[in-house]
Amino acid sequence: MDDKIEKLIDKISAAKHCVAFTGAGVSTLSGIQDFRGKNGLYTTNPAVYQKMFDIDWFESDPDFYYKAAKDFIYGLNEKQPSVVHNVLSDWEKRGRLKALITQNIDLLHQKAGSVNVIEVHGSPLVHYCMRCGGVRMSFEEAAAIVKGGGLPRCPKCGRALKPSITFFGEALPASALAKATAEAQSADVMLVLGSSLTVNPAASLPRLVLLHGGELVIVNDMETYLDRHAVLRFDNLAEVFGALALRMGGGAH
Repeated sequence: MDDKIEKLIDKISAAKHCVAFTGAGVSTLSGIQDFRGKNGLYTTNPAVYQKMFDIDWFESDPDFYYKAAKDFIYGLNEKQPSVVHNVLSDWEKRGRLKALITQNIDLLHQKAGSVNVIEVHGSPLVHYCMRCGGVRMSFEEAAAIVKGGGLPRCPKCGRALKPSITFFGEALPASALAKATAEAQSADVMLVLGSSLTVNPAASLPRLVLLHGGELVIVNDMETYLDRHAVLRFDNLAEVFGALALRMGGGAH
């Protein structure tokens, strides 16, 4: 393990354009349930969570989403960044990490202090009306309403507001996908952290790194379709980033 960590440190230190790609596994260290892991949301209760993020279900019954998401999404203010979030934020400040592409919608990278965060699956930071242009509500406002048992509603038409999360049946945010694609094509090293790489098109971004001559380092507790192409492969995020925090700094904020 020590030899592999040293090799990882060498890779990160020598990289000219290091990029991180994070999935839900990163946030399990902060006490947030992942999606497709052994005890993930889709594994333990697929009927609820597939409907929860389905755009057709949301349009027909937005109350279903808000009830299911009350703790999972709207309790995020109570969660704190993990060692992974903190280390990545520190590396960005030091210039070691050029960009952070995330599939996550928990805002923990920003809470840790990361700035160049590309959210390819959208974000709950803003809620908007799907009918009335220009109607916006902040995450904090929406969370207060949801925790009180209500629905965030449009002041013009009364329709339930939708979070800017990409639901099944919606296209990924075009600007975020374009930025993520450019970063993947520029990366000489990409750290793939806590992602099973099963949800496309986001899961195809690490493959772009390989196609443009870059290298992949994968840290995930489940197999991914790119494991055999990785120059380094680890299973335990907490162990790896605990070691990196000790040797490279950035583990505590």
